[in-house]
Amino acid sequence: MTRPVTVVTGGSRGIGAATCVRLAADGHDVALGYLRNAEAAERTAEAVRAAGARCVTVRVDTSDEAAVDRLFDTAADALGPVTGLVNNAGVTGPLGRLADTDTDVLRRVVEVNLLGTLLCSRRAAREMATRGSGVIVNVSSGAATLGSPGEYVHYAASKAAVDTLTMGLSKELGPDGIRVNAVAPGLVDTEIHAAMGDPDRPRRMAAAIPLRRAGSAEEIAAAIAWLMSPESSYTTGAVLRVAGGR
Repeated sequence: MTRPVTVVTGGSRGIGAATCVRLAADGHDVALGYLRNAEAAERTAEAVRAAGARCVTVRVDTSDEAAVDRLFDTAADALGPVTGLVNNAGVTGPLGRLADTDTDVLRRVVEVNLLGTLLCSRRAAREMATRGSGVIVNVSSGAATLGSPGEYVHYAASKAAVDTLTMGLSKELGPDGIRVNAVAPGLVDTEIHAAMGDPDRPRRMAAAIPLRRAGSAEEIAAAIAWLMSPESSYTTGAVLRVAGGR
């Protein structure tokens, strides 16, 4: 059988990198989209290849329509028709109250987390509908239902929109044989906390989690991989919370 070809955005580190490696182990060839760190992207690509899969890396800003088209075109040319998409690329901006957040930060969060997910999903839908099958998994956040006051309500709002997109698009694309789901991670120990200005956040916040610890990128990747797999063939429109009980 033909191997699935999956596009993973934000695949150079954290949840995205773990997802690339897990999908490779599950038999997927991977098109890894990344924004800045080519070295990190190549390290992940090497791990994907070590797992026996093909991998191509593409620098892409998912909020740029032309860049998204280039990502999918490169994936198809190098690996074959795209059968899956993991919308993982996302940004938070610095931690803080909305009243203190710069407009440029608000705009970038919405452009990447929502517009980027829309653009990638639209391109995937156009390709998958012609074949009558495909899988899209959006990486949302537990923040979508918690609101994240005092930290990043703008990020939470963008992820709530991703949840709505997941629900609506699953109904729209279901008749075309395309499944659309989301994973909503909680507190996960990745580099994103340092990027938002609080590298100690996973340890500091662990006491607020019923399981009393932060999750790992690999645990989130496992949930994504299940939603990408035939084992979830009757699952669509779901937002799977992987948040340690919070």
